[in-house]
Amino acid sequence: MLFNGVLVGCGFFARNHLAAWREVPDARIVALCDIDLGKARALGEAFGISRCYADAREMADAERIDFADIVTTVESHRSLVELFAARRVPVICQKPFARDLADGRAMVSASARAGVPLMVHENFRWQSPLMAVKAAVDRGEIGAPHAARISFRHAYDIYVGQPYLATEERLAIMDLGIHLLDLARYYLGEATRIACRTQRINPRVRGEDSVSILLDHASGALSFVDFSFFTHLHPDPFPQTLVRIEGADGVVALDAGYRLAVDSQRGRCRKNVEPPVPAWGARPWHNIQDSVRAIHRHWIDCLQAGREPDTSGADNLKTLALVERAYESAAAGRPLSIEAAA
Repeated sequence: MLFNGVLVGCGFFARNHLAAWREVPDARIVALCDIDLGKARALGEAFGISRCYADAREMADAERIDFADIVTTVESHRSLVELFAARRVPVICQKPFARDLADGRAMVSASARAGVPLMVHENFRWQSPLMAVKAAVDRGEIGAPHAARISFRHAYDIYVGQPYLATEERLAIMDLGIHLLDLARYYLGEATRIACRTQRINPRVRGEDSVSILLDHASGALSFVDFSFFTHLHPDPFPQTLVRIEGADGVVALDAGYRLAVDSQRGRCRKNVEPPVPAWGARPWHNIQDSVRAIHRHWIDCLQAGREPDTSGADNLKTLALVERAYESAAAGRPLSIEAAA
């Protein structure tokens, strides 16, 4: 079956989505939408998509579609998800999924009532080097995990491509930390307690741009999540995530340069897990671009099989709850327990 999709939001990241969709043979994007019609038409011309709209409702009513790919900023997510849910159209939605849990729950509820799947475009879980870490843990190579560090520190000027980020009052946790908190859940299971400290170092920005978070997990494990938009390293590892997970029988580490190391009672293993550069991609973005292809493939596989995506809206509520509590912990200056997100 060929799945016909529409894409809403033709800004900074949409080109990666469209290029990746071209590599999914059983899916195609048939129409584009952006409140700036000129953006939609320019992107449509580049990708051979002639049907372009400035109004999502008009597009949803005019097109016969099997899914919608939402690549807008977070402010429009709820209204767009609800618009497509009302028409029983499955949605894959960029992160941050929602500004707060109330909006997130409303979106999940709208899709559930309509009986259609809702997936969050949580691309870090789908980055192949990070999946290689998870595979080593799942194979039992290091035994039961008891501690992890997940780090993403750089000084790459992200504000060139996304200038609106500099004006966000909630910056690093909402834009980047949400990925790393999701990874902490992915590797060690659900968290029960959080302690967060934030800093604003770059005078150009309004929100926090350096963050340290300590998580207690239900398994008894601890994770330390740290990230920064203003750490000057040479060479700068952007956009690589560095991971170290310690277990009862050994350690797995993903270091700069996509070097994966496993040291355990079974022996030592060293290998390079750098993903390929897509024909339409380029370094240093290829790790993220490759993950977009993996996300799209998973989404279509789930639509074909009628199963819930791994990074569903319901699952992402648990990550969004960690984001909320991180901000609350930083404001309170103390650790806080994690409440159920459902």
